[in-house]
Amino acid sequence: MPVSPASPLHWRNIPRSVWLLGLVSMFMDLSSEMIHALLPLYLVTVLGASTLTVGVIEGIAEATASIVKIFSGALSDYLGHRKWLAAFGYGLAAVTKPVFPLATGIGTIIAARFIDRVGKGIRGAPRDALIADLTLPGARGSAFGLRQSLDTIGAVLGPLAAMAFMALLADNFRYVFWIAVVPAFISVAVIVFGVREPERPARLRTVKSPFSRVELARLPPAFWIVVAVAAVFTLARFSEAFLLLRAQAAGLPLALVPSVMVVMNVVYALSAWPAGTLSDRGGRYRLLTAGFALLIVADVLLALNGSVAVVMLGVALWGLHMGLTQGLLSAMVADTAPAELRGTAFGVFNLVSGIALLVASIVAGALWELVGPEGTFLAGAAFTAAALVVLPWARRRAA
Repeated sequence: MPVSPASPLHWRNIPRSVWLLGLVSMFMDLSSEMIHALLPLYLVTVLGASTLTVGVIEGIAEATASIVKIFSGALSDYLGHRKWLAAFGYGLAAVTKPVFPLATGIGTIIAARFIDRVGKGIRGAPRDALIADLTLPGARGSAFGLRQSLDTIGAVLGPLAAMAFMALLADNFRYVFWIAVVPAFISVAVIVFGVREPERPARLRTVKSPFSRVELARLPPAFWIVVAVAAVFTLARFSEAFLLLRAQAAGLPLALVPSVMVVMNVVYALSAWPAGTLSDRGGRYRLLTAGFALLIVADVLLALNGSVAVVMLGVALWGLHMGLTQGLLSAMVADTAPAELRGTAFGVFNLVSGIALLVASIVAGALWELVGPEGTFLAGAAFTAAALVVLPWARRRAA
């Protein structure tokens, strides 16, 4: 069934349930980013954690999510159903949100982040595989871009809400964390009562052992090339917590530090859906190349001992590179994986990316401690340059 090019951004070709999954992501990200926009500062200024500790916490949290994704994705292939696994993941994340305002020490924060990210891991691969199941091949870039844009709108609203409530509540971190609980439970309600999973096609065989050598061998070389490119790229894209710390080091007042996430995510939200739609016309690797190049420029700007304005320009370019790459990589996984192994494929993809993110965040925190922000962001630029060099080879091999 062909995709009509007449609809702007292919919106007519995106199923209702994909739109709703985008809203689910938006509300959960609104909740999460209200907390995460303040959490690094809370850890450093209130609980006395070091930036290395922040890097370890962020890296462990995100790597945990990625490790869990491989199991939930494979389980969705085995069961032949994806929605309820995703709903369980969102529900688990929602019920852990109250732990953040109740925490009195770093250990409790680590536990809360760990459980929250387990929920993220459970929902991630089944949700992405469900989007691929729901969407026509010619509109996958647009569908993943739409979900990413809606998700990122939540990431914009979260820091804005955090700043507003911090101002209204006299910089009371805990009160803001309590308010963040509400949108998390709205997210769960939308996926439970709104999203509809399509019937599994009769032609698809049942996958009894997703991790068996036979099944993994059915994932084609083009898929593994996407995984390898994403891994190298992720080594350069450490946790955004370091953007917050960089802005504070440049002199941005504490109450305005969450504006960093607003700037980054506004650019991200505005670019992800158009980039995905453009990639549906045959330009996925070209857009990835542009995204990698933008990250190098962003890292160089952030490495400079410049003004707040220079830091914000680097943050904006960081957001643009995210818009040009994240949805595209998901669409490329969907393009290259067999339909009955999509959950496993997204799980493998996220596992490898998560391990790379763990390494990147720990290295970034250590470099910050040893040589300052300049070393952290220049190392990011170097890893991105390595990914950019590999990209033409990857494109030829995947063709």
